[in-house]
Amino acid sequence: KMAGSSTPWIGSAYLFLQSTSKTVVLPSLYESSEKKPSVFRALKLALADSTGSVNGVDMLKVHCSHPHLIVQLKFCRQENCRRFLRSYREGLLQKSLQGHLQLSLAMTTVPLEMELKAGSEHLDNMLKDEDRCLECIYREKPDRLRDEEITKLEELFKSLTVHQSSNNNVAVKDCAPLKSPSLPYPSPGSSLPPQGTFIFQGQQFDNRTITPDDHQKFAKLVSKKWKQVGRSLQNSCRALRDPVIDNLALEYDREGLYEQAYQMLLRFIQSEGKKATIARLIAALEENGLISLAEELLGLHSNEDCS
Repeated sequence: KMAGSSTPWIGSAYLFLQSTSKTVVLPSLYESSEKKPSVFRALKLALADSTGSVNGVDMLKVHCSHPHLIVQLKFCRQENCRRFLRSYREGLLQKSLQGHLQLSLAMTTVPLEMELKAGSEHLDNMLKDEDRCLECIYREKPDRLRDEEITKLEELFKSLTVHQSSNNNVAVKDCAPLKSPSLPYPSPGSSLPPQGTFIFQGQQFDNRTITPDDHQKFAKLVSKKWKQVGRSLQNSCRALRDPVIDNLALEYDREGLYEQAYQMLLRFIQSEGKKATIARLIAALEENGLISLAEELLGLHSNEDCS
């Protein structure tokens, strides 16, 4: 049994959304303070359609993780979750959201791809087994309260529903946009070199840009501490805010630590371009006690493996 008679049925899942149209980038639309309420409204109405109630499912957080918009969902009743799963399985949720986005954003078409996950389970692979999907969602308890931004958008949604007036006076923080240059690594001879040098363990090193070799060594050797390094880098890199790091952990859970660490550093390199220097990475490693890895990246281990 998933729950005793006295225990409320509560579960959580993540809905991954991506537009298949190059002209419609959902995270960019949600990052725009002008468009954000419209995207939220479409999500709210489509989820209400799927459960038959505006309160059938609660949105706890909307993450921007290019090219995906990731919605963290909380279900408080098994019946609502069951309705949602049927709507999702039959393509009704997808059709509803496409329609509401078209209306809210005044666009001709918004083609969507969807994916549903609960923890490390990809529910799309088991949709025919409704009870198993319910068990996976029930097992994943929500790890947060509703985000402040979502609460503000909920209030705005209610006021718009009541007054049917357009009003953009909602104080929300934008998600950090992620710049994606065509090449993640600056070419070796490109424009100005990184500024100066830096000191590590009393020695002076050139503050070069991070190379593909650095990138692979980091991913191979950093292990479980990749998140901590990411949080140190986020102090000077908006593209690595907490939701992004958490999303990467979730998105690449099956691929393992190497891929999670690789993708985190890739975000840093893509976002910062020529400013993605070895000095910044070494400082983040030092901050987290990863001296051996720092030495490896700077060539101080002379063919020894970094343990």
